[in-house]
Amino acid sequence: MAFRIGPYRFANRLALAPMAGVTDRPFRQLCRELGAGMTVSEMITSRPDLRDSRKTQLRMDHEGEPGPIIVQIAGGVPELMADAARYNVANGAQIIDINMGCPAKKVCKVEAGSALLKDRSLVESILRAVVAAVDVPVTLKIRTGWSRQQRNAIDIARVAEDCGIQALSIHGRTREDRFQGEAEYQTIRQVKRLLEIPVIANGDIDSVAKAQMVMDFTAADAIMVGRIAQQRPWIFAQIDHYLSTGRTPEEPADELKQAWLTGHIKNLYAFYGEHQGVQIARKHINWQLAHRDDYYRVKPLLMQAQTATQQLDTIEAYFNDCYRKGRYDLAC
Repeated sequence: MAFRIGPYRFANRLALAPMAGVTDRPFRQLCRELGAGMTVSEMITSRPDLRDSRKTQLRMDHEGEPGPIIVQIAGGVPELMADAARYNVANGAQIIDINMGCPAKKVCKVEAGSALLKDRSLVESILRAVVAAVDVPVTLKIRTGWSRQQRNAIDIARVAEDCGIQALSIHGRTREDRFQGEAEYQTIRQVKRLLEIPVIANGDIDSVAKAQMVMDFTAADAIMVGRIAQQRPWIFAQIDHYLSTGRTPEEPADELKQAWLTGHIKNLYAFYGEHQGVQIARKHINWQLAHRDDYYRVKPLLMQAQTATQQLDTIEAYFNDCYRKGRYDLAC
């Protein structure tokens, strides 16, 4: 079953969570290829003085991506957020997402991200300003509150719907929790019962069984997968298969995992240039291979590689060694 945001219909009910330093264009493309129905950009600052920086320009690059193009903006000044929304729509954004969920200190200390949840009046001002500024759907991502004593997601959700927000994503933790402990879904369930707009559930969805449980418990219109996608980007196809058929999917063959990883790395080289691409590729290699028993043998070579050829040749040699030993995924 698909879901909609405004005029846009998505292929399934699975979204890749926006993650700074992770969900760049190459990673979004990989996850779309592997079954994500919806992807969102890394958050883009609303500060106009940073628009011409290389970092912001790369985050605004959506060339070759399937639509709708969803751009997440961050900031705490209504006028700047409205201007940022207009600017990104003029540069191709088809949906604007507002970040009120990031728990990072450097974001919260400038009264942005989840820090905004402390101020209901400011939340409303930002939402009204952004919705009025553009003629595309505006969505919102929040947490359950600023602290465990201030779980105000229900109040913020009502404000969001009243302001014209067309979909709401909720991470089942407060800002105080950051990524510690377990996500709770009761708040998401309560919000879903109150709203008419689509609600997307987020937090600790790391398996097909967990995806089904969250869907059933919250009655969310869609689910948003974050950190596990760094390690297993093919989890989207697995969840989609399970939700559609009720059958547990098979684990992809190592040949496919190798092809996906090397294809993604090559895309990183093309996007960032070889030098920066090699550096950024290291974390993706670690995420996908660190759980394999023999990875420690090759990790130093991969982390010290200075060229694309060195990195790719080492990955190929590593997988070839696994195939030759017949050990494959569980043992390698």
